[in-house]
Amino acid sequence: MNLPFYIARHLYAAGDNSHKVSKPAIRIAMLGIALGVAVMIISVSVVLGFKHTIRDKVVGFGSHIVVANYMTLQTADQTQPINATDSVVEVLKGIKGVRHVGRYSHKQGVLKTDKDFLGVIFKGIGEDFDTTFVASSIVQGAMPSLSQSKNTRKMVVSKAIAQKLHLKVGSKVYAYFLGDGDVKTRLFEVAAIYQTNLTKYDDAYCFVDLYTVSRLNGWTCDKAEGKVEVTGCELLVNDFDSIDVVEDRIIDHVNKTLDDEGHTLSSLTIKEMSPQIFSWLDLLDLNVWIILALMVCVAGVTMISGLLIIILERTSMIGLMKAMGARNTLIRKTFRWLALFIVLKGIVIGNIIGIGLCLLQQHTGIVKLDAETYYVAEAPIELSWTVILLLNVATLIISIVALVLPSFFASMVKPAQTMRVE
Repeated sequence: MNLPFYIARHLYAAGDNSHKVSKPAIRIAMLGIALGVAVMIISVSVVLGFKHTIRDKVVGFGSHIVVANYMTLQTADQTQPINATDSVVEVLKGIKGVRHVGRYSHKQGVLKTDKDFLGVIFKGIGEDFDTTFVASSIVQGAMPSLSQSKNTRKMVVSKAIAQKLHLKVGSKVYAYFLGDGDVKTRLFEVAAIYQTNLTKYDDAYCFVDLYTVSRLNGWTCDKAEGKVEVTGCELLVNDFDSIDVVEDRIIDHVNKTLDDEGHTLSSLTIKEMSPQIFSWLDLLDLNVWIILALMVCVAGVTMISGLLIIILERTSMIGLMKAMGARNTLIRKTFRWLALFIVLKGIVIGNIIGIGLCLLQQHTGIVKLDAETYYVAEAPIELSWTVILLLNVATLIISIVALVLPSFFASMVKPAQTMRVE
């Protein structure tokens, strides 16, 4: 029989059933551990949810990697095409780590109604474009089938643009474009309205046919002629964490090469195209580490204080055990076992509270946020069971290590002194 474990178990039970000082001391220590674990789980889950939600929204507008004309990527005010034939697309799809390739084109223009007008960016997409993100962001209407071979006259606008121009699903609106010293006019019908709460994109982007935008740019978009001139190709990778590795492969295979029309190809990752957003998201990691450190300190201090109170209360018992021949090692192990019982129960309670509140937020969205400030309407939650497991293990290890010193105080008690007191 493990004697330290046996004694610690009875001490723990006595602490729960008696009216001595150890009862509140154990509860306070347990509460400190529980609150620390709960706060750590909630903090990490919120930050992970927030980072991945914002990242997915930015990627939804710009993909993981863009392959386009070198001049287009280097100068914001000049758009030069590339000839993205099927052979070029197949080469990009063949690069290890790339899971999808879609063509796109950009054109700046003006939407005008009878009462107002607004400058926007028209993003032309076709059948090969991954519309999962746009479709998931639609709040009114349905995602239309946009084409790279014909003009369907359908358009998807953001809720912000629709409110400014008083548009709704089914509304007709004229768009005006400047090019070659002339003004071109197109009539579109609003097929759907989306909302992502990313002001940078919601205030600017409309989705229309790839065919329409390419023709407005004066480019040829006809596979039969062997010319599919577009602004570029957007690539999605299998794993966001491997985006830099895939980018290196693209640089080796594609960058500085020429297409059939002599255009120089180049590439950029979404991190390079939106450095401010990703730098801001990276700063959130620092906040998480600060919160984790504070919670570990709070849990450790309360646990040490609780154990010291228990040791002081059990001074006579420690003296009696020593008088009966108990070694210092047995005394220390006994109180370490006692501390372990308290820590484990605190961790279990903390997990129940933390995971429970996270699940409540996931299913109800009870905590709302200002979408204009935080880019999301409610606090996003992402439960990572691997991270939660690591948090529990780390808390347990740190707590036990922190309790090594207090356990030595128990072994310093002298039997003669305790007997005189009695």
